[in-house]
Amino acid sequence: MYVAIVFLPLFASMLAGFFGRLLGDRGAQLITCGAVSLAALLSLYAFYDVAILGHTQKVQLFEWIDSGSFEVAWALRIDQLTAVMLVVVCGVSALVHIYSIGYMAEDPHIPRFMSYLSLFTFAMLMLVTADNLVQLFFGWEGVGLASYLLIGFWYERPSANAAAIKAFLVNRIGDFGFALGIFGVFLVFDSVAFDQVFKSAPGMAGRSFEFLGWQVDIMTTLCLLLFVGAMGKSAQVPLHTWLPDAMEGPTPVSALIHAATMVTAGVFLVARFSPMFEYAPNALAVVAVVGAFTAFFAGTIGLAQNDIKRVIAYSTCSQLGYMFFAAGVHAYGAAIFHLFTHAFFKALLFLSAGAVIHAMHHEQDMRIMGGLRHHLKRTYVLFWIGSLALAGLPFFAGYFSKDIILEAAWAVHTGVGNFAFVLGLAAAVLTAFYSWRLIFMTFHGQPGARAPGRAAHPHGHDTHGHGSHGEAHAIHEAPPVMMIPLYILALGAIFAGLAFSDYFVGAGREAFWGEAIKVLPENDSIEAAHHAPLWVKLAPVAAGLIGILAAWYGYIRRPGLPGELAHTHAEAYRFLLNKWYFDEIYEFFLVRPAKWLGRLLWKGGDGRIIDGFGPDGIAASVLDLARRTSLLQTGFVYHYAFAMLIGVAILVTWYFATGHGG
Repeated sequence: MYVAIVFLPLFASMLAGFFGRLLGDRGAQLITCGAVSLAALLSLYAFYDVAILGHTQKVQLFEWIDSGSFEVAWALRIDQLTAVMLVVVCGVSALVHIYSIGYMAEDPHIPRFMSYLSLFTFAMLMLVTADNLVQLFFGWEGVGLASYLLIGFWYERPSANAAAIKAFLVNRIGDFGFALGIFGVFLVFDSVAFDQVFKSAPGMAGRSFEFLGWQVDIMTTLCLLLFVGAMGKSAQVPLHTWLPDAMEGPTPVSALIHAATMVTAGVFLVARFSPMFEYAPNALAVVAVVGAFTAFFAGTIGLAQNDIKRVIAYSTCSQLGYMFFAAGVHAYGAAIFHLFTHAFFKALLFLSAGAVIHAMHHEQDMRIMGGLRHHLKRTYVLFWIGSLALAGLPFFAGYFSKDIILEAAWAVHTGVGNFAFVLGLAAAVLTAFYSWRLIFMTFHGQPGARAPGRAAHPHGHDTHGHGSHGEAHAIHEAPPVMMIPLYILALGAIFAGLAFSDYFVGAGREAFWGEAIKVLPENDSIEAAHHAPLWVKLAPVAAGLIGILAAWYGYIRRPGLPGELAHTHAEAYRFLLNKWYFDEIYEFFLVRPAKWLGRLLWKGGDGRIIDGFGPDGIAASVLDLARRTSLLQTGFVYHYAFAMLIGVAILVTWYFATGHGG
């Protein structure tokens, strides 16, 4: 069964990719949707059998690498953490596959798109079922490759190509740290198998080794290197810049990458390596600080964005920050709980945004929208459900997972915990504000600047292959094949927190998690969170309500106020609109110098020196010599006769000069 869960998407991807022309659009859709949906159903049973009943197991497939002491088996590790991720990955992926049937109906390359979606799902499943670091790295890089293909799916657009390359390169920076971490783990533990590494981890606590010429703590160094990989994949500051640009891909890709799969890989990594992080408190402090700052930072940027998908993308970045600072205060179960609930409401928001974009003939600028609640009543309700869950309002899914994270941060009573708690509350206010700003700008008021015949976003998002419908067509709800996945996700956004709170972070958490997550008894922040005072428990809800009321006042009660504030505080507004100028800073200090150096080495080093004095220089010299020699061949007989006479004269002169004529 577990082999089928993992390899069904790969099988479907290969069929759709290699035989897409033979199968046709409908055949490719049926095969990929059917295979991933079957994997999703099997993952539900796996969740019940493994996570609820506790029947963990390991499926050995074959020996992969055997070189001296370096032994790597290809095996599927099916424990409670894996079971949760199987439900999240397969469930959201199946719904995205089905949704794509309607959303991508007019695209000319449907088999290729469906193949990429299934390939992405397979790579993510390989990642979450890995039993060793090499297998994990294989899935990790596979996810990066598939995301590159999906983000750049509309490869005719330069912006899509640039976004795909940017995502690939930024992730390579994180992956370099991850690779160093894998090398370090093998150096220290003489193994990359999880069981052996986790078993030996306590013995390495407090010990040091030499790294880059310094004596450093072993566990701290290894965990920080692994976390660098997590930062890249999960878009944490400063490796976050690829995530908003990834919106260049089709909306189903945005939902798949940003809701439940690629961006959550880093959170999964930290939770999986909790047996190591528990003995590296300084590394955990870094995780908490980076996560808390990212949650706040991304929230501030979301305030000023006008592209509906980019607002939700920065929301994803912010929520990932919550998950990381939860792990940083030892609340790994709360981090995975928020990952679980976030998958439902964030996929709901992204796909609902896709329904709006579909209805608006692929318009994404919220300033162009307005008053859509009269035309998209069901989508409007779905947006409210997703936003209420995102803001953590009772008793939606996000209420249970976000609250326990903030309570755990407060409960550890450390400077890092207090820092995370304060920034987490501030981020909660920002989250609620930009979520309802999106709702009010999109669904309330009057259309901002809609012009007849305008059918495409000024930046060209989500327009390729869909044709131009024109404003003459009435705004309408998405077809049932797109709406049914939204209804299923809405149920998860409402009930997932209430249904599973006890298992993930409640009284039954120890039995639920088993050995999948390790927390030292003295670090059990989730237990301490349950004894937090009432004001700590109410603070996140109050923060959400403050944000909602502020958005209502600014966009409904006094709709001119945001424009006035943007004009009065123009510098601050531009600062947020330009995303704290991270892209400009990287462009000036990294991209331009790298391009200059690359051009210098290419033109000067490789072209002029290596090729100039090497192959090209030798070839040029031979050609020059041959050209000069060819000048002697004039074709006139008297020239050749004269040359012969000169030759005879030289020969005779040489003969007499050397004394042979004496």
